[in-house]
Amino acid sequence: MMCAVIQTYHLGLIGWPVEHSLSPVMHKAALQAAGLNGDYSLFPIAPLPAGEAELFRLVDRMKHGDLTGLNVTIPHKQTVCAFLDNLTPAARTIGAVNTVFLNSNGQLWGDNTDWSGFRQDLANQYEGQSGLVQILGAGGAARAIVYSLMMDGWQINISSRRPDQAKQLAAEFSSAHHPVSAFPVEQFSLLPDVTLIVNTTPAGMSPDIHSSPWPVDLPFPRRAFIYDLIYNPAETRLMSVARSAGLTAVNGLGMLAGQAARAFEIWTGHSIPIDVFQQAACERISL
Repeated sequence: MMCAVIQTYHLGLIGWPVEHSLSPVMHKAALQAAGLNGDYSLFPIAPLPAGEAELFRLVDRMKHGDLTGLNVTIPHKQTVCAFLDNLTPAARTIGAVNTVFLNSNGQLWGDNTDWSGFRQDLANQYEGQSGLVQILGAGGAARAIVYSLMMDGWQINISSRRPDQAKQLAAEFSSAHHPVSAFPVEQFSLLPDVTLIVNTTPAGMSPDIHSSPWPVDLPFPRRAFIYDLIYNPAETRLMSVARSAGLTAVNGLGMLAGQAARAFEIWTGHSIPIDVFQQAACERISL
């Protein structure tokens, strides 16, 4: 957490693309609620290797105090780790970073607040007990979700369009006391005990709103609760099809607000209610 007295907070988001991000409106609302001066900028940086030099320059700006804090999104959540001095225990275990901050010794640290944002929102939305979960995707976001669900004792299966990536992620997190499996969704989804499906892929995200990570004509498990990390659009194709099948489906807006609130606290030391972030995001989506 930042210790030095800061007059103006210069915050921002690294990603590709970033133009549809709700982070600016959320953090500007938080700055206003906290009575702090500051701004929040978008930094579109192409995937590596094309964006490597630009990513280095941006991180270097933060080391020199030009920037106070950075969020990180697709596709840099894992690659940014190599540019940092250290990682928090959660970020190190997850292997992905979504929040970068400068400590009092001038070191750049990477943290991950996605897992706690998801965990808190799932607890608010899902009334059932921990059971069998199907995770769609095996990227940086999936890593945070696996970490979060393991803390609450879920039995986890990972499916991805790249089976090798799913198997690698499962192997990294699996242990003798808590095995994690990796099977194609077509095999695993037919198990009657699946009670939670979490989409961590960008399939269905604006502007590609007609796509879905769920295979066409594949039935959903009868008791599954659908959690889609996507929040724009508010109802994804996955959610729409699941609701048509009589299932409950929610988007990732609550997770987005939760991870943002924690990141803001890390940067500023101010704890702002999640409702401030969520209301600002909802107002922007409704425009």
